[in-house]
Amino acid sequence: MAWISLPQSFPAWFLDRTTSRHIFYGILIGVSFSLASSSAAQYRREKKEEEINEKFEPRPIELRSDDIVDGVVGLIGNTPLVRIPSLSNALGVEVLGKAEFLNPGGSVKDRVALRMIQDAEQAGYLHPYTGSRIFEGTVGSTGISIATIAKAKGYSATIIMPDDVAREKVQALKCLGAEVEQVRPASIVDKKQYVNLARQRAVHFGEPSTSTEHPRPHIKTATSTVVVTTTASEDVMDGLDTVLEEQELREKPRGFFADQFENMSNFHAHLEGTGPEIWRQTNGRVDAFVSGAGTGGTIAGTGQFLKAMNDDILVVLADPEGSGLYNKIKFGVMYDRKEREGSKRRHQVDTVVEGIGNNRMTNNIDMAISSIDDAYRITDEEAVAMSRYLVQHDGLFLGSSSACNLVTCVKLVKKMGWKDGERVVTILCDSGSRHYSKFWNDDYLRAAEIPIDPSLIDDLLSSPPPPS
Repeated sequence: MAWISLPQSFPAWFLDRTTSRHIFYGILIGVSFSLASSSAAQYRREKKEEEINEKFEPRPIELRSDDIVDGVVGLIGNTPLVRIPSLSNALGVEVLGKAEFLNPGGSVKDRVALRMIQDAEQAGYLHPYTGSRIFEGTVGSTGISIATIAKAKGYSATIIMPDDVAREKVQALKCLGAEVEQVRPASIVDKKQYVNLARQRAVHFGEPSTSTEHPRPHIKTATSTVVVTTTASEDVMDGLDTVLEEQELREKPRGFFADQFENMSNFHAHLEGTGPEIWRQTNGRVDAFVSGAGTGGTIAGTGQFLKAMNDDILVVLADPEGSGLYNKIKFGVMYDRKEREGSKRRHQVDTVVEGIGNNRMTNNIDMAISSIDDAYRITDEEAVAMSRYLVQHDGLFLGSSSACNLVTCVKLVKKMGWKDGERVVTILCDSGSRHYSKFWNDDYLRAAEIPIDPSLIDDLLSSPPPPS
């Protein structure tokens, strides 16, 4: 028999069967452990999906002979969720925008205005077609929504707003029959600040002069912020002993200060409307939700609903220049360096972006804080660049807060290193048609020294992720 001669350098353990078996079993155990770990991870993923699916109620197939909604109010909500092709393709994710500009009043604020009025009616604070008037302080969009719904429901509207907002918002309000009062921008502690003035106008509703020392009788409300006054006599208010007195109180005109900043109807409009719609439209597949905050209702209500369905969903704030909310989320302090005396250029929140940003806590913002995972500060230059980029690449003509939200989406995706089809949902608050005189006015931007450079977005999309 011929023997195979092994080289002297060959390992001696090769001839040791015991050692060989140990090595074989070690390899076998290692492979088995690896497979078991993979199986366990897969099991955890499947269980997580099952938990999400249990919370998800799929939309039934609806067979209808017609599809008719009742008036303007029926058009509010159930807005499409639109994919943004240019950003999605460049990033390798799905950037989805809730097309709130398709609401009849042209913005996401239609939801809030409708809910505030409906809740007031349900509570007995407002009665349609009684000559009652709704008062609100706003930079425009909520006022337009209130004026739209007020006309549809038999109310009048008085809107108090800063005198530096885009003038097309004022024109829209007047076309809708609203009474418009414009005042200089001021701090919330100033009695002449637009929100405070709206409250005062409601308190003195129906009087010949707002300077009277004897305001109209108040109707007690569930919150101290919402004001309801009546033109019924004090004798009727004190009595209410007869059916006629109760009827007079019901039918007499009332002044109603809606107070979108503090009114929790704002929060509930999104908790029960926007959030569930996004969940259904994505079949529960959402990785992040991005939104700005003015009153705070959108990010609070939508964010809380999505978190309740899946706590892994990131809720992210988009905050413009001059707003203190970014610092509140990142550092726990509501402050911005542009609040220093003498440093402001244009507005209380020093930005060309209208509708979002704030430098004080509100009831609605307070509801949002615990749900927000991260925040990004967006410059005017970045917001302007995004708006022009979207027109060039997608034909989307959007307003300033929508552009701010989408810049935040890009920055978030870059930070997270996402590129495998993750889904980021944001709010497309209104269209560019509400911003011709400022945000979409190149002459105005140049005078304000705000650059117009869409290539900033190309650079942002092509930039490497920031170091972890």
